[in-house]
Amino acid sequence: MRCFKIFLAVTCLFLIYSCGQKKTTPLLKDADVLHNNVDQLTQVIIYDVFTPPVASRIYGYTTLAAYEAERYADTSYNSIAAQLKGFGKPPKPNKDLKYNFTLAATKAFFTVAHKITFSVDTLQKYEDKVYAMYKDNLDDSTYSRSMAFGTQVGKFILKRASVDNYPQTRGKPRFLGNDGPGQWRPTAPDYLDGVEFCWGTMHTFAVDTSTQFKLPPPPAFSDDKNSPYFKQVVEVYELSKHITPEQTTIARFWDDNPFVIQHNGHMMFANKKITPGGHWIGITAIACKQTHADGIKTAQAYALTSIALFDAFISGWQVKYQTNYIRPVTVINDKIDHDWLPMLQTPPFPEYPSGHSDISAASAVMLTHLFGDNFAYQDTSDLKYIGMQRHFDSFLKASDETSISRFYGGIHYRNSVDQGAVQGRQVGEYIWKKLKLKK
Repeated sequence: MRCFKIFLAVTCLFLIYSCGQKKTTPLLKDADVLHNNVDQLTQVIIYDVFTPPVASRIYGYTTLAAYEAERYADTSYNSIAAQLKGFGKPPKPNKDLKYNFTLAATKAFFTVAHKITFSVDTLQKYEDKVYAMYKDNLDDSTYSRSMAFGTQVGKFILKRASVDNYPQTRGKPRFLGNDGPGQWRPTAPDYLDGVEFCWGTMHTFAVDTSTQFKLPPPPAFSDDKNSPYFKQVVEVYELSKHITPEQTTIARFWDDNPFVIQHNGHMMFANKKITPGGHWIGITAIACKQTHADGIKTAQAYALTSIALFDAFISGWQVKYQTNYIRPVTVINDKIDHDWLPMLQTPPFPEYPSGHSDISAASAVMLTHLFGDNFAYQDTSDLKYIGMQRHFDSFLKASDETSISRFYGGIHYRNSVDQGAVQGRQVGEYIWKKLKLKK
C-alpha cells in the first residue's frame, strides 16, 4: 500500500508538471521554411492572376529580401542587393545579439509580399502559423529582435521597389498594335490587347539597361513566298499538320500560360496555373531539395534565379514592343488558312523574341552555375497543375526544350525562339559574372 501511495503521488506530480508545460510546435528546418514561403507566394500569384512579367517582379523583390536577412546565418556570404542598381547598403543586425535569421528572412519576405500582391489575407493566415511556430521555440527577446530585423530588411527592399518605374507602367491606354505589314495586332480567337507594353521601361536589377543585349531584327515582312519571312510562317503551319506526340507533349508541358481561356460553344472559362517564371522557381526548389541545400544556399538560389528572371523579362519585352512583330496565327489566317489555330493559346503581346526562351535560358544559366552542369532531375513543378512531369539531364537542356516548345505550340517562329535563348544566356552570364557571392 505504501508503494502504491508513492507511485500515485509521483504520477500526480508528473501529470501536474506535464499540464503546466507549454506545448510547442516542432521547428522546421530553415530550408523547409523558405521553400514553404515561396510556395505560398506562388499560390497567391496564381490566384491573383499576375502577368508573367509582374510575377517576376514579385519573386525578385521577395526572395531578395529573404536572402538579405538569411545571409547573416553565414557571414561569408555577401550582400546581393548592395551590388545591384539603386538599392544601397542593406541594414545589419547587431553582431552582439542573438537572432533567428530564418524567422527574419520570413518576416522580410512577407513584409515585401504584402505590398506587391493582392491576396494579403491569405498570406497573413499562413504567416501567423509560421510565426507561432517560432514563438513556441524561441525566447521572447530573440523572437522580437528577429521579427524587427526582418521588417527592417523588408522596408529596405520596398524602398527600391517604389522607384523601379512600376507605378508608371500601370493604367496605360490599351495597346492594340496596328494593321501595318508584319505588325502585331490582337490575335484569334480572343483578340486581347497587348500585355505589359511598357515593361521594357522598368528599372533592371543587374543589367545596365533593357537595351544592353541587342538582338538582330527578325526577317522583314514580304509577300514573296520564297522570302525568309514567308518561309518561317509556312514552317509553323506545316509543323502543326505533322506534329508528333512527343512534340505535342513538350508544347503542353511548357505552356505555363497563367490564364488559359477555354471555349465550349458560346461559353468561355479560364484555367489558372503557374507562370513561366513560377515554373523555373519550382525547378530551383527541386535543385535545392535534391542537393539538401541549407537555408542560406536555398535563399541565395531563389534570389539569383529571380533576379535573372526579372532582368530577362525586361530585356525581352523591350525588344518585343520595339519590333512589334506579328504572330504566326495572324499571318496564317490572312494568307494560308482562315480557320487555323495553334495548339497553344497565343499570348497577347508581340512575337519577337520568345519570352519563354529568354527567361528560361537566363534561369538555366544561373542554376547551372549554382548546382553544376549535367544536373539530372525530375521536373515535377507542374504536376499538381497539369498532371505532367518530365526528366532532364541538365538545366540548359531543359531550357532548350522550353524554347523549342513555343515553336511546337504554333505561337512562335523558329528564329524567335533561338534569338530569345541567345539573349537569355547573355543576361544570365552577365549577372553571374557581375555579382560576388562570397567574401
